[in-house]
Amino acid sequence: MPALIDLRRRIRSVRNTQQVTKAMKTVATAKYKKAHRTVLEGRPHWHAAPALIDRLARRAGESAHPLLAAREERRVDLVVFTSDKGLCGAFNANLLARAMSFAGKIAETSGLRLFLFGKKGTNAFRRLRYPIERAFAENTDRIGEAAVREVGEALVRRFLYLETDAVYLAYNEFKSVLAPKITLLRLLPLAAEEIPVTGDAADGGDIRPDWEPSAPGLMSALLPRYVEDQLLHAYAESQAAEQAARMMAMDSASKNAEDLIARLTLHLNKVRQAGITKELLEIMTAVEALKS
Repeated sequence: MPALIDLRRRIRSVRNTQQVTKAMKTVATAKYKKAHRTVLEGRPHWHAAPALIDRLARRAGESAHPLLAAREERRVDLVVFTSDKGLCGAFNANLLARAMSFAGKIAETSGLRLFLFGKKGTNAFRRLRYPIERAFAENTDRIGEAAVREVGEALVRRFLYLETDAVYLAYNEFKSVLAPKITLLRLLPLAAEEIPVTGDAADGGDIRPDWEPSAPGLMSALLPRYVEDQLLHAYAESQAAEQAARMMAMDSASKNAEDLIARLTLHLNKVRQAGITKELLEIMTAVEALKS
């Protein structure tokens, strides 16, 4: 029967697809564990650094270093972290929607240049014809710490040479394997808000820091490194969130394939039983006809 043949072919096709999704889940799980370990090891430093820099910046003042100077945002750089491959749910779609919305608002009043990590983001922004300063469109998971720090150095250099007035980051921050958090934040300038500091404040209250060798010297050593570290933080969080999203997407695909196979098998059995019943009725009808 053609119907039975078609059903068997479809079941075989779905089962082959399920084997692929299971294999991809296994690979994503291995990569996720490695990326998650990197994130957990780096978070104590990455999460503590902004508060430290904020306290130092408020004590030192804008004059201590050019990276602390806020100015009108006439030229803006946007760094976006996406993935090279798909099959990771809404990981790229949600982030790109947020980044494109932000880029559209910036482009209305300011010059915009892009630093892109990931093939998905690169292709999406190229279609919109935004100027791209630099793009890593292949093997993003293998570019390494040195390449990320090189981009950080370029961003600091552009800000110091007045080629840009602000730098923003857009990336997926890993929160859980169920869903990442889309994060959009300003990286440069590192201007601290004018917050009054009183007795029991976390930065020491009225105790003034003893700068060694000096506030400008200390800021010149800390701030560029801080920018690079935060860029590396965004890269590591994005990698962990991507692998977690792909792992969950492939797990869901495998379960859906299992459900589809069960439904197709049930339908196959019903069609086969109906064919057997029909053949039995034809035989019984022929027997009765011969008797009469």
